[in-house]
Amino acid sequence: MASSPCGSGGGNFDCGLEIKTRSVEQTLIPLVSQITTLINHKDKVKKTEKTLRAIQKVGQAVSVAVGRFVAVGEAIALENEELKEEMGHACFEARRAGTAIAQLTDVCGVEQTEADGRSTVFSDRTGMVKAARMLLSSVTKVLVLADRIVIKQIISSRNKVLITLEQLEQVSTFQEFVQIFSQFGNEMVEFAHLTGDRQNDLKDEKKKARMAAARAVLEKCTMMLLTASKTCLRHPDCESARINKDAVFTRMRLALDQVIEIVTDARTSGEAKALPISIYAGIKDFKGKVEGLRSSLYCVPCEAVAAQLEALVEQTEDFTDSAYTSHEQRESILQLCHITRQETQQLISCWTQAQSLKAKKVTEEMELAILKTCQSVSELRRELHKVAVGRASELLKLHSDHLVLQALKVAGGEGNLEAVAEYGRTLTEQREQLVETCRLLCHISGTEPLEITCIHAEETFHVIGPQIISAAQTLALHPNSKIAKENLDVFCEAWESQLCDMSVLLKEINDVFEGRRGDKRAYLSLPRPGKHSANLKTAKPTKLDAEEQTTIAKLGLELRLLTSDVDSELEHWEEQEHEVVRQSQSMSSMAYSMYLFTRGEGLLKTTLDLFHQAEVLSEQGLRLSSFLQSFSSQMADEERMLVLCELEKLAASCQQLQVCAKTPVQGKSATFQKVDLSIQNTKGIMTVLLSLLPLCSKLIRKCNSERSSLASPQHWKENDQQLSTPVREDTLNGKGSNGFGVKSLEQHMANMTFLESK
Repeated sequence: MASSPCGSGGGNFDCGLEIKTRSVEQTLIPLVSQITTLINHKDKVKKTEKTLRAIQKVGQAVSVAVGRFVAVGEAIALENEELKEEMGHACFEARRAGTAIAQLTDVCGVEQTEADGRSTVFSDRTGMVKAARMLLSSVTKVLVLADRIVIKQIISSRNKVLITLEQLEQVSTFQEFVQIFSQFGNEMVEFAHLTGDRQNDLKDEKKKARMAAARAVLEKCTMMLLTASKTCLRHPDCESARINKDAVFTRMRLALDQVIEIVTDARTSGEAKALPISIYAGIKDFKGKVEGLRSSLYCVPCEAVAAQLEALVEQTEDFTDSAYTSHEQRESILQLCHITRQETQQLISCWTQAQSLKAKKVTEEMELAILKTCQSVSELRRELHKVAVGRASELLKLHSDHLVLQALKVAGGEGNLEAVAEYGRTLTEQREQLVETCRLLCHISGTEPLEITCIHAEETFHVIGPQIISAAQTLALHPNSKIAKENLDVFCEAWESQLCDMSVLLKEINDVFEGRRGDKRAYLSLPRPGKHSANLKTAKPTKLDAEEQTTIAKLGLELRLLTSDVDSELEHWEEQEHEVVRQSQSMSSMAYSMYLFTRGEGLLKTTLDLFHQAEVLSEQGLRLSSFLQSFSSQMADEERMLVLCELEKLAASCQQLQVCAKTPVQGKSATFQKVDLSIQNTKGIMTVLLSLLPLCSKLIRKCNSERSSLASPQHWKENDQQLSTPVREDTLNGKGSNGFGVKSLEQHMANMTFLESK
């Protein structure tokens, strides 16, 4: 809600508007901070000439920045008739508030000003609060209205895609198809970038996960649509080809509808159905009620707790009734359910006794029963997690060779319908196992966004399995058809890609369970005018098309797994502020942003962004290598050789990436090859880093224990802070500690001109 940024600080500025995106929130937070600091000044503060100049400078900066900001808002209003009145009023209020703040902060010669009867920030705090509230409210209104334009753009883009999609579905000739698909591809690229920006901007993690799932469907289905449609055109009388094509079109329409539901905040029955109560959520709520008995002995009826436990036990039947759950696992789950029931019954007995004695607080017996109940249900959750994760790991390992897919391709190419039917049944069995496993993972995933990702994985396996079989049937009927073979390859690649996604999902679920979850810090260091390598000025920024995105996606997933492994390794370090940790985290974050680029997401939008990020990553890696070389001089010869061997690999990998990033290329094909090589080299760096970190951790602990002559970690931290901390502007109190920089506020308001491009 708007109260998130607008309600902070002593001013308590509640704008009364719901803020759904981070860009709006992040634009407002500095403004709120600056204004709140201004009105919360101490009335008795010594009014030095420096203080008065600072206050006046802030007022002037606010007025100028608001003027520029309002001009952008008014330009938006002229281009969008339906927002003209609302936007015009909000801009008028913002301009008026900015002028009022400028007048109140015109405090040079404050005694003379107040003697003349003019109000200042010192004499009219109420007026300052009123002007600040008006400014924040009106600026928020302008931003939220501008956000409607973004939503309108996404809806308009979706509508264009739908119209072209319908035309594609009805084409009857290859020439017509090629012409319309070219248009469709351009429209899908536009839609992908609009929705990608929106996904990254959303505050609600559930909506973000749903958007990611819908966009993943559209990304994979675009290539499927191409080959399925070509196959249907080549073999118009083939029923299996028609079924294959129809399924793709249906899935794309559903995904497009889901995107619009998310951006317009539509409430649908499908959304409620998509998120049933998971066992994890049920256990969390159950434990909350049990522990709540401590403070609300008479408010939480234990009968309700018992009923909730029975509902939980019923949900565990998804595990115990499964044909793929071993006898030992089934018995273990049933035993833990029985123990939890017993402990809950004991808790109810203690609660009843406390009620009869009219106890004012929880008795010792009841406290013990609460602890035992919570412990037993936690052990149940641990066992369910073990079963689900173990099952998923086994399946991923079992199907990593993709033998069934290869057999289907061979059988189809030989025109052997019987073999296709046989291997199709095997694939169907694999699909049922994967679908059920995704359902179990959903129960124990630990967060709602991960639950949504599990549901998406379940739906994907459920849909793609039959599509692969129909594509194989088509090839078997037309074994010499290159188009039918290409079509089967595309659907098989989608299956393999979903298995890769599932391995990433499994790692994230484990991270949550083990308490290692942490959001990736966004890292972006884009080129600035007059800086960085010369080729960046002349090179043309481009974006990967749908086919290139699909090709590079698998490589990106491998990079994602490496960054996750590096993060896990860093979490084991005792000194989280150590320079090695800080630099490695920075490198991991940069590599992660490059992975997001391979998915068409994140802050890196063009190939130039990617290449610059690669260059910065290589520089960071070389700095880390240099630091560790200095550090290694304090080690024994044998230890030093181990570290230096890995450092040579790191330096070589970083230099390769740097050369690749700086090498100018021309043409689409060469640019894509450079993208591919950049990701490959980044994978190499992360692989070496993953080998180097455990070795460094061990040796650093050894050096610390031996009280070596190296500078202390605190010294490294201070050096790092001196290098990385920007120079602050003068502030009201003259100490630069409260973030009250005039330039900071002016720059942030000026940055609102991003709306001009919207």
